Amino acid sequence: MKLNPQLIKRQGKSEFVVLPIEEFEAMTELIEDYEDLRELRDAKEKSQGQKSIPITEVIAELGL
Repeated sequence: MKLNPQLIKRQGKSEFVVLPIEEFEAMTELIEDYEDLRELRDAKEKSQGQKSIPITEVIAELGL
């Protein structure tokens, strides 16, 4: 992804970054996808060796 940031300086130091909204939204979506992937990997690791439950049992238990 190509970013086009605009830096805003205060007293000669870069203090803020402004991005076009499309770039900000794309970057936010990538970060959210990454966080979802990390959560999935953590959940898979924690469930390692546990017995799985058939989807039909889950549906019946939830009353769906």
